[in-house]
Parts: sequence; C-alpha cells; structure tokens
Amino acid sequence: MEGKSVMPESTPFAAPGPELWSRLGWSPDSVQCEQLIALQKLLREWNSRVNLTRLIEGEDFWITQVMDSLWPLKHELDTADKPRRCIDVGTGGGFPGLAVAIALPGAEMTLVDSVGRKTAAVEAMARSLGMAERVSVRTERVERTGQDPSCRASFDLAMARAVASAPVVAEYLVPLLNAEGQALLYRGRWQQEDQLDLAPALAMLKARRVDVERCELPADRGPRTVIRLKPDKPTPKIYPRAVGIPGKQPLGAQADDNRS
Repeated sequence: MEGKSVMPESTPFAAPGPELWSRLGWSPDSVQCEQLIALQKLLREWNSRVNLTRLIEGEDFWITQVMDSLWPLKHELDTADKPRRCIDVGTGGGFPGLAVAIALPGAEMTLVDSVGRKTAAVEAMARSLGMAERVSVRTERVERTGQDPSCRASFDLAMARAVASAPVVAEYLVPLLNAEGQALLYRGRWQQEDQLDLAPALAMLKARRVDVERCELPADRGPRTVIRLKPDKPTPKIYPRAVGIPGKQPLGAQADDNRS
C-alpha cells in the first residue's frame, strides 16, 4: 500500500497575510513583519536545541503564538510608539513577550521565567531581533520578581499566558503594577464560576477587574478571553507570598471552601 504524502499547510492563516491581520485588527509595518518572520525562524532553530514549544509552524505559529499574543492589546496597539514598561511572566519560549515587543516598539519589555535554558534562548532571540536594548530577561520565580524593589509597582502592563489559575496569576501580576497599570490575564473560556474564584483574590490584592474581552481564534483554534485588572490601592506588602505558596494556596481558596 502506498504511503500517504503529507501536504504542506496552505490555509490563509498559515503565513502572515491580510486575512490574519484583518482578524487581528492590526497590521505590522514592513520592519515588524520581517521581525515576526525572523522570530519564527529563530524559534525553529532554538527549538532544535532547547525544547521551547511545539507551536512553531504554520497556523500553530501565526494564530496560536502571534495572534493569540497580540489580540488582547487592541488599546495598546493604537498607541504602539508610546513609552511603556511591560512584563511577561512565565514567558517560556518568549510568548507573548517577544511578539508584544515587536508590535509595541515604544515598550520596554521584561521577560521572566524560572527555567534558565529557556531564558537563555529567549535572550538570544531578542538580541538577534535587534531588541536587546529594550528587552531584558530575568531567570527567577515571579514571586521574587514581585518583591524586588526594581520591579514592584513599576509596570504599566503585566501579562501572563497559560501560567496558572486566575487567582494565582493575579497574585503574580498585580504587585508588579504601578498605580495606573493594568494586568492582562490570558485565559481560554471564562465563566461565572471563574469570576467567583477570582473576586476574593482581588479583594485581598486591593485590585479590581476593569474589563473582560473575548475572541474566537480562526481555523477552529478555540475561544480566548483576556481579563484586565487594575490596582485600587498599593498591593499589601505580603503579596506575592513566598515561592510556591501562591500555587499551593491560591488566594480566596478559603472563601471557596466556605461557599461549599
């Protein structure tokens, strides 16, 4: 029996083009497009040495990496050259942070991950993309980042994608925000029970939800939600708690127990 030949992916979303940018509601200029194409090539090269991600080719890269990183930033993309300090927590293979750094040329980006082989690859990719002066990489647990005076209450935008449950991510991100900053929690589906889980954590962090936006990724890549948070008052000094505690004892878990 003859083996089946595998045809290359040729959908409108498997490469950068008008269909992708139309769905995103933003178009890169020629330099940004070249940087995104170069990022895919760099990711491919580094992934052969360091296991960063399986989402590298075709729609996996252009939808699930690039579009999924950028669609929550509709407000920021309208003022892309505006100076702002941004931080990506749990950046892994560099997403959403590197895509955001390309799309927001006025931003200074800090990328945080606790896995040294990943941060070394991400730092090298940023350097190859010509962004070393405004992209810095920290190899540490974010609980330490949030208690570092050089980072605490310093950022205009803090984001995390596919890191942990919403109450845990809120504890990671909110302490990093300046008084006018916003945290972006990248989620999949978002339901009423998710908000009930998050609400007591926000009360403890002296923060509030300011917006919930939803998107359906093309090519059946599924629903996405971004939750925007903003501090009402300075975050209590005890947050984030010591390394490992937020994940083991999420804020508000006791309130959940009391509801049951």
